[in-house]
Amino acid sequence: MMKRDLSLQRTRECCIRGQIIFTAVFTQQPTDLVVVAGQPVTLPCSIPGYHGMVLWLRDGMALGVNRDLSGYPRYDIVGDHSKGEYHLLIQRTEMQDDAFFECQAIQAAIRTRPARLTVLVPPEDPVIMGAPVVSLRAGDPLNLTCHADNAKPAASIIWIRNGQVLNGAMYSKTLLRDGRRESTVSTLYLSASNIETGQRITCRASNKAAPNGKDAVVTIDIQHLPLVNLSVEPQPILEGNLVKFHCSAKANPPVIHYRWAKGGSIIREVSGDTYEVIVDHSFFTEPVSCEVTNALGSTNISRNVDVYFGPKMAAEPQSLQVDQGSDAIFNCAWTGNPSLTIVWMKRGSGVVLSNENILTLKAVRQEDAGKYVCRAVVPRVGAGEKEVSLTVNGPPTISSTQTQQVLYGEKGQIKCFIRSTPPPDRIAWSWKETVLESGTSGRYTVETVSTEEGVISTLTMSNIVPADFQTIYNCTAWNSFGSDTEIIRLKEQGTSTPFSLRLAVIIGVAVGAFLALIVLMGTLGAFCCARFQRSKCILKPILSGTVKVFNRHPWFHNQMVLFLHVQSLVP
Repeated sequence: MMKRDLSLQRTRECCIRGQIIFTAVFTQQPTDLVVVAGQPVTLPCSIPGYHGMVLWLRDGMALGVNRDLSGYPRYDIVGDHSKGEYHLLIQRTEMQDDAFFECQAIQAAIRTRPARLTVLVPPEDPVIMGAPVVSLRAGDPLNLTCHADNAKPAASIIWIRNGQVLNGAMYSKTLLRDGRRESTVSTLYLSASNIETGQRITCRASNKAAPNGKDAVVTIDIQHLPLVNLSVEPQPILEGNLVKFHCSAKANPPVIHYRWAKGGSIIREVSGDTYEVIVDHSFFTEPVSCEVTNALGSTNISRNVDVYFGPKMAAEPQSLQVDQGSDAIFNCAWTGNPSLTIVWMKRGSGVVLSNENILTLKAVRQEDAGKYVCRAVVPRVGAGEKEVSLTVNGPPTISSTQTQQVLYGEKGQIKCFIRSTPPPDRIAWSWKETVLESGTSGRYTVETVSTEEGVISTLTMSNIVPADFQTIYNCTAWNSFGSDTEIIRLKEQGTSTPFSLRLAVIIGVAVGAFLALIVLMGTLGAFCCARFQRSKCILKPILSGTVKVFNRHPWFHNQMVLFLHVQSLVP
């Protein structure tokens, strides 16, 4: 008995004195259904053996009790009452039937699960704006608009021509006030070259309620503007000679009037089908046009004249400033007739870089900077040229003499010449453990001057001392692209021998001469002592005194120390 109770869903048991007298069970329940509006549908509900009240609800609202649905003439309760069948029959479904339905057994206090009834509505017959015939002028594009209204779900629209579906249409959907149905609008655009007169184009609207679709058809009628031909005689012709333009037209309806123009400017003194004029080079680039008008509109046709003339600049090249490693592209456009030849060269070089309007320099380097010439030549007619500049942004480059001359004991200057595009952000001099960018530090001063060629940074020393000739000076410049450094040494002006080396030689010669004198006196003393008796050797005390003098006299001692110090400075 317990297993049976667990298998029953939505049941209710009524018990008296512990005995089961009745169990209500739904043997049939409504399920989710989809139906097309206007079609009948039956929602099942069966409770065998139940004789109480049965109630149907739509979106939670009661429809009626048992089989009495008098307030809803399209609704009926059908089925065998003795079998507990209370099926809900909807004879012709409408949009209001798109709702949740459930069946309730009141005394048993049970209900079915809510069942969703979805009502589909086919679209109304589609309508093409302007149908059945759409007229347009030759050369105009075609815009067709088709709408299919009051559909659920929204209608899908396709366009068909000669059995082929046309792509590229634009769609939009609008939800109606009932919040359920939608209207669809489709717009088809066809270019003038993609349409012909007499073509039939179909708009087909469909949805799940109308899978085969509903059609609307339109016929295309193209009306022709004047057909025009413009002739020019004679051609080719030299600049400064007479030419004749003739504008012939076939039109339906007939031609109303002619209008002439050159380069877009109307020629008011001419009104017929012929125009005569002396031509210059502008007729080669500015076409002459003839516009012919009838009741439907106008047709305009234009022609250039084959005028012979020398080079005329059409697009002037511009000077460039580019980053190092980037491409530099110059554009130099000339017009000329007959065909001209274009030559790109760098000023000062005979190398042809290009014979095209565009000169492209790949991954430019700083040495590519300079003047470039675009030259055009029309054989046997004339020539012309235009010069432009190329500036290359890159790290600074320093070009200075690595050995610069100064006078010992005088004020000295070291100059550092810097070329930099963009200009240097910072310039610094450094030597030993000192760094100076500007101003004065001790006996050193830094000044920077900008010129047309670049920047000159000068390091001034108020008094040149011997140590300056042994110092290495670094001039360094920075900009946003990098840096460059130049090492500069000092040399005494007027001599090719460094000052420290000459000083070392002088001191060395003096000390060497003194030492040679000592050796000579020692040799003589030894010779005398060997030849004569030791008691008679008078040079012995002389030698002893000389050595004492050398060891004790400050001048000799200082010269030897200075000599050793200078020797240590010589590279």
